Amino acid sequence: MQRIKFDLGELVAFVATADKASFRLAAESLFLSPPALSRRVERLEAALGARLLERTTRHVELTAVGHEFLQEARRALAGLDEAVQRVDDQVKLRRGRVTIACIPSVATNLLPPVLRTFASAQPEVQVHVIDEGAQQVLDAVLRGDADFGLSFTGSQESSLHFEALTRERYVLAMPRSHPWATREQVPWAELAGLRLVSVSHHSGNRMLLDQVMAGFADRPVAWYECNHVAGALALVEAGLGLATIPQMALRSDHAQVCAVPLTAPDVWRTLGLLQRRDRVLGPTAEALRQCLLEVHGRR
Repeated sequence: MQRIKFDLGELVAFVATADKASFRLAAESLFLSPPALSRRVERLEAALGARLLERTTRHVELTAVGHEFLQEARRALAGLDEAVQRVDDQVKLRRGRVTIACIPSVATNLLPPVLRTFASAQPEVQVHVIDEGAQQVLDAVLRGDADFGLSFTGSQESSLHFEALTRERYVLAMPRSHPWATREQVPWAELAGLRLVSVSHHSGNRMLLDQVMAGFADRPVAWYECNHVAGALALVEAGLGLATIPQMALRSDHAQVCAVPLTAPDVWRTLGLLQRRDRVLGPTAEALRQCLLEVHGRR
């Protein structure tokens, strides 16, 4: 198919002339001289290989081809105007949509205050949160389903940029009525022989914790297992056992469950922003990223 080459000014000139049915009136509306306007229309007709307008000394009329082309030209200009407006809206952050993939503890505790701050500044921007496990977060970012991710894994992926955001330590979650609830810390060794509530073997948290406790002669037993930390905390609240969890997974004002830092060793994990190296964030996503860094970055 032969590619038609004409510029936007020629298309605008034709539509204006067709609407005004006069080269003089159309030229005035576009702040052009009538000869300049006429030349633009002629160049468009030459590019199309068809006459669009019949000229007389007093009047301009559309040809049959011109009638048909006018409808397409109007649709093209309207579509272009809409596209320009959408870009302008994005740049000025009046409207937009951002998709974040994050682990559940981030969605529950870290993200809400950030989104509250972001919403006050950008009330027309929609935010979609994909709150899943660490592997699902990684996959969503790699596939491009999310603008960026928030997780503690991903630094090993060569196609991703991992930007450290904050660190959190592992703590021991227990009912507030538990005898250890008033302690300042609990050594990992004291968990030996206990029945714990734990996340499943498919969780990145579980793999890390198993490594920490691998050297215990009397290892604690994961008596109850859940796929997510939220489920494990519900069982802790029910008095079914204690759970080793990331600190961020438990709100400090939880009515029934509290947490005590685990020591010897101190175990921390780094939460970071995940972004594809070959993808540049749009204005709205970049604004939310900056908000995350301002609220939680460099702790």
